[in-house]
Amino acid sequence: MEQEILRKLEEIEKKLEENAKMVRQMRRYFFWTLIISLAVVVFPLIGLFFLIPQFINTYSNLGI
Repeated sequence: MEQEILRKLEEIEKKLEENAKMVRQMRRYFFWTLIISLAVVVFPLIGLFFLIPQFINTYSNLGI
């Protein structure tokens, strides 16, 4: 009876370790997804922040 309990406990520990590993992988995945999403959205906005005044200046110099 005691060996069965120990075996079950070892199985539970193994499953717990597998779950912890999967959670770490998911956290890393979500972190990099967030970083890439921010880069795809924020960097173009920063670029537009600097480019729009140049376009306005160019068009105003052309007399349009």
